[in-house]
Amino acid sequence: MAHKTPIEQVIEKVVGQVLETQLPELQRSLVTQVVEKLQPHLGASSGSAGGAADLLTAVTAIHAGTTQKEILRALLDSTSGYCGRAALFVIKAGTATGWQGRAFDNNDAVKDFSLDVSSRAPEHALQSRAPVSAKVVEMDPKFISHFGAPAEDQMLLLPLRLKDKVAALVYADAGADDGGKMDAAALELLVSATSAWLEVASLRKQALKEGTAEAGASEKIEAPPVQTVSSFSDPFAGHAPKHVMAAAAGEASAAPESAAAEVVGATMSAAAAAPATDPLAHLSPEEADVHRKAQRFARLLMDEIKLYNQAKVAEGRKHKDLYDRLKEDIEKSRSTFQKRYGKDSTIAGYFSSELVRSLAEDDIALMGANFTR
Repeated sequence: MAHKTPIEQVIEKVVGQVLETQLPELQRSLVTQVVEKLQPHLGASSGSAGGAADLLTAVTAIHAGTTQKEILRALLDSTSGYCGRAALFVIKAGTATGWQGRAFDNNDAVKDFSLDVSSRAPEHALQSRAPVSAKVVEMDPKFISHFGAPAEDQMLLLPLRLKDKVAALVYADAGADDGGKMDAAALELLVSATSAWLEVASLRKQALKEGTAEAGASEKIEAPPVQTVSSFSDPFAGHAPKHVMAAAAGEASAAPESAAAEVVGATMSAAAAAPATDPLAHLSPEEADVHRKAQRFARLLMDEIKLYNQAKVAEGRKHKDLYDRLKEDIEKSRSTFQKRYGKDSTIAGYFSSELVRSLAEDDIALMGANFTR
């Protein structure tokens, strides 16, 4: 195992401290918000005083997952209290492929089962990106034939959204036997909580990656690398339909020179887009390292605001009053930033700059008349 340099050790420690202080609060806030929003439905659907408490336990179990697979398994496990059968289908290249199932006669048969997304219910769920409750006749007939129809002529499809895209569909029904349960509100809450926590986990993973990359950049006293790919981590990256994987392999072998040309072209474009000089080059390595940490911390704070206020951000940009709509969150994050970096006047401006760049897309007019740097 390679020996870690002092810079790497310091950055690991700082990143770890930030994550340790921020993630527990993120988890508590997320659990509280989703339960509060669905509380009116919980009382009616759970049928017992312990309904909300049981849901809170289920959401906490999902948030206890430290890897994407653990989170998704916890989601499927938690559905047992609110439906008879459940399955998760991964959406890749326009196809839906089985990942895991719960409470079917043969759960293993769900794996790699190809769901026909042109069937009415799956198509509606993918297009609307919203939960769809439908009759069995609207489901893929091959699926019903293979796994059996539910006793009650009703099923539910729940899109699991990541970064505004449907990454998976969660299927649920009351089971093959009479008297099965089907709590749509509770299932919707569990899927929503899973989507949000997967995004938080992705931000955490990206922060750790950037911390390690920053260590190498600081040692060489070079500018931060230009990011050419999305920072979002796909939990289903290794789960693609077999025919799609085969087609991709065929394309790769058929045009190696073209692929190489694209890589070279992308590298040259990135080099051309990169700044000619490092804006922090006049600082010592230690000072430049602090500045980059502050910039990264400001980005993390903005990512948190956008994650929990997607509707407000969209409306704020539309009506040019972002600051008024997000004032409480902005000032709370500003206070957090100042507690860590406020003593250095040369660093204090990074928060406002990132605020305008990230939330207002570099258009300060979108912040509104009441915003001041």
